Amino acid sequence: MYLALFLTPWMVGYAASTLLMNHEAGRPVVYTKENEQPYSTTFEQGTPPRVAAEQILSDLDLEGTFGVAAPSPDGKLVITRQDIIAPRRITFYPGERRVEIERAKKDAVGFLYRFHRRRGYEPPFAADRAMAVSVDLVIVAMVFWALSGLWMWWEMRATRPWGVACAVAGIGIFVAFALTI
Repeated sequence: MYLALFLTPWMVGYAASTLLMNHEAGRPVVYTKENEQPYSTTFEQGTPPRVAAEQILSDLDLEGTFGVAAPSPDGKLVITRQDIIAPRRITFYPGERRVEIERAKKDAVGFLYRFHRRRGYEPPFAADRAMAVSVDLVIVAMVFWALSGLWMWWEMRATRPWGVACAVAGIGIFVAFALTI
């Protein structure tokens, strides 16, 4: 019971985000210009985009998990600073020696998409790792709930026939979806 109370926010978040992902068509992220400023740092020819992006984010005090696209022919570098609340897109224009910072429009759908898609232990940031650990705990709890439900069902002899029928139907439908989708 206490574990369920503790994990309720994650379960509600994943249920709501999955519902949205199932019913909402993917829509593009809308960015609004937040800031534009001179940026005089230059990078040597052949500097990997990830290294340049990391330096730019550090100089702008925007360290955190990010993605970076391959530079355009003119050297323009587009960095997506991932943030569950307010992701940003930072565009570095080396020829103009400036950066443009844009913030994603805040909306519930975008927040839930980002919540649902956060993953992994790769980012070296404490908040990302804490989120990854909490997701693992939710998964362990769900497996525990499923196994304890099976055990409780098995212990109640009167429910076994209905339980077998439900399990067979569930497995059959799952296999049908898995093979046809």
